[in-house]
Amino acid sequence: MTTERRATWVIPRWIVGVCAILLGPVAAHSAESSTNERQLGLKYSPLQQINAANVQDLTLAWEYHTGDLSTQKQALIAFEDEPALIEGNLVVCTTTRRLIALDPATGQSRWIYDPKVSPAATMKKCRGIAAWVDDQAAPGTACKTRLFLGTADYRLVAIDARTGKPCTAFGVNGEVQMQASKPEIFPGEVSAGSRPAVVNGVVVVGSTVADDQRFDAPSGRVLAFDARSGNPAWEFDPLPRDSSSPAAATWLKGNAGNEGGGNVWSEMAVDEKLDLVYLPTTSPSVDFYGGGRPGANAYADSIVALKGSTGQVVWSFQFTHHNIWDYDTPAQPMLVDLPYNGRMVAGVVQNTKTGLIFVFNRATGEPLIPYVERPVPQQGAAPGEWLSPTQPFPVGMPALSALQLTPDDAWGFTFYDRWKCSKRIAELNHGRMYTPPSLKGTVLLPSAAGGANWGGGAYDPKTHLMVVPTNRVPMIVTLIPRANAKIDEDQAIETRGAMMFASAGTPYVTKIEPLLGPMGAPCTAPPWAALTAVDLVTGTVRWEVPLGSVDKFTHLPFEWELGTPGAGGPLVTAGGLVFIGYTLDNRIRAFDLLTGKTLWKDSLPAAGMATPVTYEVNGEQYVVLTAGGHSMYGSTMGDSVVAYKLKH
Repeated sequence: MTTERRATWVIPRWIVGVCAILLGPVAAHSAESSTNERQLGLKYSPLQQINAANVQDLTLAWEYHTGDLSTQKQALIAFEDEPALIEGNLVVCTTTRRLIALDPATGQSRWIYDPKVSPAATMKKCRGIAAWVDDQAAPGTACKTRLFLGTADYRLVAIDARTGKPCTAFGVNGEVQMQASKPEIFPGEVSAGSRPAVVNGVVVVGSTVADDQRFDAPSGRVLAFDARSGNPAWEFDPLPRDSSSPAAATWLKGNAGNEGGGNVWSEMAVDEKLDLVYLPTTSPSVDFYGGGRPGANAYADSIVALKGSTGQVVWSFQFTHHNIWDYDTPAQPMLVDLPYNGRMVAGVVQNTKTGLIFVFNRATGEPLIPYVERPVPQQGAAPGEWLSPTQPFPVGMPALSALQLTPDDAWGFTFYDRWKCSKRIAELNHGRMYTPPSLKGTVLLPSAAGGANWGGGAYDPKTHLMVVPTNRVPMIVTLIPRANAKIDEDQAIETRGAMMFASAGTPYVTKIEPLLGPMGAPCTAPPWAALTAVDLVTGTVRWEVPLGSVDKFTHLPFEWELGTPGAGGPLVTAGGLVFIGYTLDNRIRAFDLLTGKTLWKDSLPAAGMATPVTYEVNGEQYVVLTAGGHSMYGSTMGDSVVAYKLKH
């Protein structure tokens, strides 16, 4: 499911049943290189002091505790930050959006900035900050290099990168209070969680709009501000509000009306030379029923390239027409240079929750990998629904997930387990991807958690390999007629992994749950998460390995690599390595980039559901990961920042 929900979804400890059977990142020495390279979305570092030959000699260099351990009920808590080395400080963004500047060599705190986010805001996460250098400011002046932070109470804050003090000339005393398009029904219904983008002196801010709360949700508009003054520059609403928008023709009622969402909750990418910012947009409200919004619904569920200076649309492509599966565009677009027809072309690669990979010319939007519109299932939808007859599929790129599930595909640790799974699948609406949500329940594979999710991929420019983690546990979505549904006042119920959402203003209440067998294991064959290396030139899978061991759940005395659902992204280095946390087994791993062989791993104090970063200080290379877990996945929680370096 999406990582942007209001309520907590704990994946059941399905691995316990097995017991009965067996007994971004980049190297950076300045704000300029850090900001520019991070905004390419590559998650690549040219550092190679740590390499395939010596990675087994990595040891813990330091560990820092942020002190942010929230016990707030119904809060979504996830330590997903990708720390940034800026002006000699390693800046960490905590779950309460405090910024902590650490000595990158020792982990000692240098300064702390607290934006004092309202405790009523339920989104306890931060996916990073942006940095910008004011080329008009004199060297050494305050806020020449400034950090931009979005908050859970929907503010944009600017502070000095060296001292952590507010840039008082920005907005009002260093901050801009952004406004939701309509009154919120609870604090934090609209928030700013991911790293802002900065393009030629303009700060661009996306938003999280809480899923499945109401049909008339707030707009997912993208807001832009002058990086020096904080004055508004432009705004862009991915949903057309009048018939003059080119997207209006794809809304059969003529415009988006009262629907909200379509927001950019993931991270944007930037090409400053082209003056383009690339938006990965999401579903209109609500996620699993679209009867009130017939049509394909552009620019939702798309990549949209906007002019950074004006916010005008240059090109766009929609990955899911009329999204009713929560197949948001989840990952930061990757700006890569690829050989194409005998020359290098500036491309953009988009990973999706469906596991499909799309590649475009980043200036024009021309597909560099062709795609076709294929017919998709049209039976079993809830009364009142509208379905797109086709969906786009790339030709010549592998799918990173299975695209269908039938009773014959059922899996279990025992014959009984498999039989029960097969029977359950047969009872549900099932089949190929894009089978619509239904009143009797529909199997989603890929699920709304992916396929790929917000961590996206990492790219090696030498080999043109892209490495991507994927979730592979199927989901059941059931639409319950409102008169028959019982939900509590918080609009969410957590029962053995299931959740219900009110989806106010629609005929149905939405129930979502993982598809599990009687022993608690997924009804699909492992791995239940995988790491895949794809050659973007040949369109072939170079290697694929399970991602995560189940030993911590089963208390087995050995590791069993069946894969565990997770979150976060990989880091690729010129040392021929792929670093990743991601898993529920509380480990960080290093894989051989060319073969997928595990070369090193270490236990973490909590699940590392973030993206590793690497940098060099005083001649030594460090690898850093935030390890604080994710409440939605039922992981070990914590507040650690861990750093590794080679043994002396």
